Amino acid sequence: MESKQQKVLRLVFLSMMIGLGVVISPILRVEGMCPMAHLINITCSVMLGPWYSLLCATLIGIIRMTVMGIPPLALTGAVFGAALSGIFYRVSGGKIIAACLGEVIGTGIIGAMVSYPVMEILMGRTGLSWMFYVPSFIAGTLIGGSIAFGLLTILSRNGTLLEFQRKLGVNIYDRGSHQQAARNLYGHHVQGAGK
Repeated sequence: MESKQQKVLRLVFLSMMIGLGVVISPILRVEGMCPMAHLINITCSVMLGPWYSLLCATLIGIIRMTVMGIPPLALTGAVFGAALSGIFYRVSGGKIIAACLGEVIGTGIIGAMVSYPVMEILMGRTGLSWMFYVPSFIAGTLIGGSIAFGLLTILSRNGTLLEFQRKLGVNIYDRGSHQQAARNLYGHHVQGAGK
């Protein structure tokens, strides 16, 4: 049973991810490629799950569109990857590489293809094709995904990821090399259970 403290911690963490996502999104950004957004999506997916990650990506996109004047690519280039990243992470039993793959497929392919009609209809861009945004979206997801993979792998190896997940009250995936870290942190074996 989740505690009120865990709910509050999840909301605080979500708020921090949204704020961080808005602030770091201009780094390496060109139209159709925003690597730091993918870093936030994957990190949020692993820490909070697919639905919080989807909410995070949606709110970051809305803020970026209204405050920074970013086109609707801020939404189409984030929401599909955010959801798939979290879903792939859970289905794989907590594999970070699966979260990264979900982001690449969700944003790099699905989001890129959805962006074509959105940009043509809403923004009046002509001369686009279904595959127009795919190269830049995939490039962005590979850059952001690589950074997220490195960061989350380090956190996983030293037991910090497990500790974050436990405190946030989300799924805890304790396999193989992480069992000893869990025993050291908690003094007992943590099952791969959760919500």
